[in-house]
Amino acid sequence: MKRICSALVLMLSASAVARGQTRPDTGKPDVFLVTIDTLRSDHVHCYGYESIQTPALDELAKRGVLFGQAFTPSPITTTSHVSIMTGLLPSSHGVTDFAVPLAAQHFTIAELLEKSGYQTAAFIGSVVLDGKTLAPGLDRGFQYYDGFGQSGTSSSRWGRIERRARDVEARAEKWLDAHEHAPRFVWIHFYDPHDPYEPPPPYSEMYKQHLYDGEIAYADEALGRLLARLKQRNALDQAFILVMSDHGEGLGEHQEDTHGIFLYDSTTHVPLLIKLPGNRDSGRVVQEQVRTIDVMPTILEVLGLPIPAGLDGRSLGPLFSGTENGERAAFGETNYPLHFGWAPLRSVRKGGRKFIEAPRPELYDLRSDPRELQNLYAPWDPAVQEAREALADLRSKLAASESVQNAGGVSRSTIDELRALGYFTAADAQTTTHVPEPSLLPDPKDRIAQQNLIHSAMIASEDGRLADARKSLEEALKRDERSVAALSELARVELASGNYRAARDKLDRARALRPNDPGLDFDLAQALYKLGELAAARHVLEGSVKANRNQVEARLLLAQVYFGLKEDDAAMDQLATSVLNGPGDMETITKVAQLLMNHAKYAQTIDLLEPLASSSDRNLLTLLAKAYKGAGRLEDARRIQLRAAAAGKAKSQ
Repeated sequence: MKRICSALVLMLSASAVARGQTRPDTGKPDVFLVTIDTLRSDHVHCYGYESIQTPALDELAKRGVLFGQAFTPSPITTTSHVSIMTGLLPSSHGVTDFAVPLAAQHFTIAELLEKSGYQTAAFIGSVVLDGKTLAPGLDRGFQYYDGFGQSGTSSSRWGRIERRARDVEARAEKWLDAHEHAPRFVWIHFYDPHDPYEPPPPYSEMYKQHLYDGEIAYADEALGRLLARLKQRNALDQAFILVMSDHGEGLGEHQEDTHGIFLYDSTTHVPLLIKLPGNRDSGRVVQEQVRTIDVMPTILEVLGLPIPAGLDGRSLGPLFSGTENGERAAFGETNYPLHFGWAPLRSVRKGGRKFIEAPRPELYDLRSDPRELQNLYAPWDPAVQEAREALADLRSKLAASESVQNAGGVSRSTIDELRALGYFTAADAQTTTHVPEPSLLPDPKDRIAQQNLIHSAMIASEDGRLADARKSLEEALKRDERSVAALSELARVELASGNYRAARDKLDRARALRPNDPGLDFDLAQALYKLGELAAARHVLEGSVKANRNQVEARLLLAQVYFGLKEDDAAMDQLATSVLNGPGDMETITKVAQLLMNHAKYAQTIDLLEPLASSSDRNLLTLLAKAYKGAGRLEDARRIQLRAAAAGKAKSQ
């Protein structure tokens, strides 16, 4: 009887939704946080840009509050999103690079809303925000986090390292359809405006002269689908919707093609639209300076929930009511130049001026020079002295957070995925330099052309355009022959091209400039292995894993080298250590099993995989079936092969 009643309730609920009836009122509004990656505010129609159509963003501007002067504290995706979710500056939360875990003492908005009864879910458009690899801890508080899981083998970037906005939105809709009856907090991340700019049709044709705009228009369409769904269910008016970007895009301003290096407004000025429940304050435009770190406390205040002490951001509520007192200083931070051996940058935007701390400091009067072209810096200027005092406090926070925050263990495949998106990893920065005073490092302003070349080469390499990548990197090395970043990337291009001697030569140069770098060691060992120089490869890898013990991929390669040298016992030791000290994931176990199978170690493969025979992992089951067959256990092989086929069929559905 209970089942019949439950079924009847579900049928009536579905019928009500189909008729467009409102969801049951829980007293708490649904909250939708939408972040559109790499979106400049001056490329949105409702912000005055006439060369694009963004009807969804325009509708939210009419239904809500448009903030004309919103700024991010970081031009890097992971760091900026952590600031949005925690209300903290990067120097406070400590996530100043990729793969750095968010410390447990810093609560995310998802954690706080989950504790107050919200169902929580996140849908991300790029592996760079995967909560288990490149953004550890960002998934805290989300009951469902639609990450990227194991590395795929597809050569296409779609689904492997990136998802189209329409795909992200469809995944969110599916979850929403299955969770109709509770207040919900949903974060949706559209990555599309990030380079390379490849909008799908018809936007690729509509904006063929401005593909960046085409990506924005496409992301706006996906946002429009979400709004249409809410309208259909009479849920839009009461929804609490916040849309913003994590950072902007250089587009050649100040010679920066993309983002991450500089702290000019081109990459720190972002759109921010907030539609309050009941469309309160609709059509309001706020021109006071605000920050994306203000978003988290704003959500809590609107929902009537307590705001944690110690946040860097503060609620935007006073700006809704017009009772704001005092200016909000906007700080900026980027450590990304350290990946290239250049000085990190810090900035303060306040009182119509911006100060940028760099080896050659900068000061701009934004009222007369909004594009930041005329540097007015003078060390005795009161604005400079005030900004430096504020930044001194910021540096003290950064030193405290960096003492306990280090990049977590990241697999080689995840590092490759990050590079495919045009980024270097935290390891590059950590070993680039040990100069204690950043001001002694080169000023990024003097090296930005080199970074543009390296970035374009990384994207070209991901696209399989190795000749273009090589050309860009060789040009970068003409500008700076000691660039470890350019040398290491060129070596990877040569490895991919099968030019192993050329790769070895570049890696020898890079390692001389930056010794004890595990990434360079691994790439050199690959080149040596391919050249048949097994003893040399063994020497490099043995030294590397001794210095950095938790290198799973390096141990797997060392096992291959040992097998090649007929040192099977040593190879088996490395494989066992890989399993014991590795992350314990199916990807690592499958790689170990494949290596064993390559050397006809059937019994050992069975010992490794048999305890996991209940898995639905097709690759693992296929390897186990092959091991059974190799060991002469044909009936077991047929049984497991049938399960592998069924697992593959289920995955494709």
